[in-house]
Amino acid sequence: MAVTDPMADMLTKIRNASSAGHDRVDIRPSKLKLEVVKILKNEGYIKNFKKISQEGMNNMRIFLKYDEKSKPVIHGIVRISTPGRRIYSGYKKLPRVLNGYGTVIVSTSTGVTTGRKATEKKVGGELICSVW
Repeated sequence: MAVTDPMADMLTKIRNASSAGHDRVDIRPSKLKLEVVKILKNEGYIKNFKKISQEGMNNMRIFLKYDEKSKPVIHGIVRISTPGRRIYSGYKKLPRVLNGYGTVIVSTSTGVTTGRKATEKKVGGELICSVW
């Protein structure tokens, strides 16, 4: 079955797997998904990720992170821009997630980055998702 919004599908799989207590989740890779997962790792929301090949199909395995009480580190992950409604923002008006405790992921002309780094570089772009 064709997926109309692969990014939303990936975020939903991560959200569902972390709330169910799974230690990992497999998704279909793409360049944009890989960049978003790298940001999630650098910001400390996931343990690690790796590309795997099973039965001729390429997948990306994401290892989820939990705190000492076995609660998921990702409390919420929400898609902002959709294929039917693109949301763009300048660097001065990038949203703050939970007053700076969360992260907004932005696709800019210099690549996919966090909202904090986009503000430092003074570049705006398409708002992909927010994580807290």
